[in-house]
Amino acid sequence: MPVDAPKKVVEVLTAASEYLANRGVDSPGMASKLLMSRLLNCKHLELNFKFNEDLTEKQLAAMRRGIKRVGSGEPVQYVIGETGFMGHDVKVDKRALIPRPETEILVETVLDCDALWNHKMPVIVDVGTGSGCIVISLAKARPDARFLAFDTSADALSLARENAQALGVADRIGMAQEDLADALEPQFVHAVICNLPYIPTDEYEKLPAQIKDHEPRKALDGGPDGLRTIESVIYDSAIVLKPGGFIFLEIASDQADRVSRMLIEADFEEIRVKQDLSKRDRIVWAVLQG
Repeated sequence: MPVDAPKKVVEVLTAASEYLANRGVDSPGMASKLLMSRLLNCKHLELNFKFNEDLTEKQLAAMRRGIKRVGSGEPVQYVIGETGFMGHDVKVDKRALIPRPETEILVETVLDCDALWNHKMPVIVDVGTGSGCIVISLAKARPDARFLAFDTSADALSLARENAQALGVADRIGMAQEDLADALEPQFVHAVICNLPYIPTDEYEKLPAQIKDHEPRKALDGGPDGLRTIESVIYDSAIVLKPGGFIFLEIASDQADRVSRMLIEADFEEIRVKQDLSKRDRIVWAVLQG
């Protein structure tokens, strides 16, 4: 933004959006609104009522710093330190992947599974919890269940714990830096939920710099075919799940057939695929044979 940038909210938003657009930032208008709403401590939809307000010099300086960071390629969610997920404000930073809207479909699929919630106090495990957004959203929605969250990254787990504490469910979620099969006894849980790395390594190398240079590679790169971690967790899930237990997986849009074959080989049945809002395969879930 220019040094002599105007001080009214609407004018600063316009200047910021133009600045970001000129630097190739995706959705520059939304990024500018997210920064401004954070600055003014309001929802971005409320900015319409603040367009004619003047910014102080301190506010303008803070907005310049944020716009500069986003313009250099840093995700706006990391700059403001949070993102919305399932109606909750989730803290995000470089310790874990930024939650995507597609993952809300994963959570909704789990919540809609009546057969799972018919169990008295079901045990639910979130594998690769990252920021904790999945397990925290489930714990908020289903207070009568027991929840566990695992991640191999100590940094990600520290972020998940902070989010669980901030959102009031820390005492209801057990978290550990463990692999699934090493942490649990056989036939112990009712459902395993996973948003694991699923991008093939050669595709990872082609990701936009905004993603590749800032978000943790471990949460994105799924190996040569994108399915290295997913395959491992499918077979671990077949050990720790009770007969009739559920597995829910978020996948890439071209992986449904291969993941379905893995599930069949691991003795899962009733395999279903759900699409995202763009009509792309996104969620696969199945039942362990009894």
